[in-house]
Amino acid sequence: MRISWLEISERIKYELQQLEEEGNNISELRSEWQQIEDAKNSVDEFRNKAKAFYQKIENIFSSNKNFENEPSSWNEIVRQCHIKTDTIPSFAHSFIEDRILGGWLGRSAGCLLGKPVEKTTRSGIRELLLSNGTWPISDYITERGIPNSLLQKYPWNKHNGKESLKENIVCMTEDDDMNYPMINLFVYERYGRNFTTENIIHTWMEMIPVLSTFTAERVAYLNTLNGILPPATATIRNPYREWIGAQIRADIWGWISPAQSAQASEFAWRDARLSHIGNGIYGEIFFASAIAASFKFNDLRKIINEALSFIPPRSKFYEAIHYVLSIPIHELSWDETVNSLYQKFGTYHWVHTINNAALVVAALLSSKGNYESAICNVVMGGWDTDSNGATVGSIMGTMLGAKNLPSKWIAPLKNKIRSSLKGFDNCLISDLAKRTVILSKYSD
Repeated sequence: MRISWLEISERIKYELQQLEEEGNNISELRSEWQQIEDAKNSVDEFRNKAKAFYQKIENIFSSNKNFENEPSSWNEIVRQCHIKTDTIPSFAHSFIEDRILGGWLGRSAGCLLGKPVEKTTRSGIRELLLSNGTWPISDYITERGIPNSLLQKYPWNKHNGKESLKENIVCMTEDDDMNYPMINLFVYERYGRNFTTENIIHTWMEMIPVLSTFTAERVAYLNTLNGILPPATATIRNPYREWIGAQIRADIWGWISPAQSAQASEFAWRDARLSHIGNGIYGEIFFASAIAASFKFNDLRKIINEALSFIPPRSKFYEAIHYVLSIPIHELSWDETVNSLYQKFGTYHWVHTINNAALVVAALLSSKGNYESAICNVVMGGWDTDSNGATVGSIMGTMLGAKNLPSKWIAPLKNKIRSSLKGFDNCLISDLAKRTVILSKYSD
């Protein structure tokens, strides 16, 4: 039986790419692996050779310079970024309620918008929606008017994609991008501010079916079942250690840390180190910080700059966000902006942290504070459409508050969310927000 993201040849393929991205010269290894793949061996012979090859490559480490520039330890991140303790803010309770509800609703709607076309290329999304006159995107995606030939060429996401089409929406459908805010909510409710990475993985095993996890999370889950403890869960045969998985787990840490970006960052680090290193960790730190900053600023560039201050300044993640900030986005069409991102970051896998984070930041900056423009632009940009729609929606929703979100996007959710998590299916979004508000104490 083949289990996606765990099959050995799949992991070797992405391990070689990851090692290359970390600065290693792997041309000889690529040739050796190609010879193994091309050999006419039996299934058992191939697996034995693959296992031996993986043992050979799994002890290859990046240069010391790379790890110095992209540390995974919290103490080193604090040192490089000069992180200081937060100043405790003062907000009215009604303000916090509105902003946190806005975050939950905004994340849900953005995720739902991108869900049908997850895994579809940017050009494929455009081709689909041009065919029924709904490009550029300005509403939830519909299949009405799309020729059957295109629906066969670009099938909707098999994970509830069809249920996320405009004509079929009855709630926020089940999605890993929404499962993680819920499970992190539960972790904090159960363990409080002293929660550990071990508390998180224990909760995963209690509450998340393993096939509801993907890429790095699935490997970390398997590693834990094999007796491996964090942070080794993130590094043992985990070629997805800088992919987007941690980035989509950031939200709750920002929501419970209004205007406290340092706290949000440290909570995010505890979570991310379970499954990620380096740039993968930075994705979660960055967006947790951005969400925390969204309680304080109504200027998206200020939010992004504050979040960037928590990222090691010589890392590839920092350089990517700095590049986006340098683009004259308001002087370009959205297509021109996205073209530049694909030219710069197009070699990364479509669910890598760096390219998707860059696209999210560009969509936020392009929006001029308009929720609809932000989520539509990011989904039209392709790559990980539902994750990016969710993250953009979360930041915009937190910044604007629930009262300022357009009913066009929020009403179809009917305040209900599905989940594969034990105890969370058919929750009311407003109840999740209320539980989050309780945790958003400025100190305890």
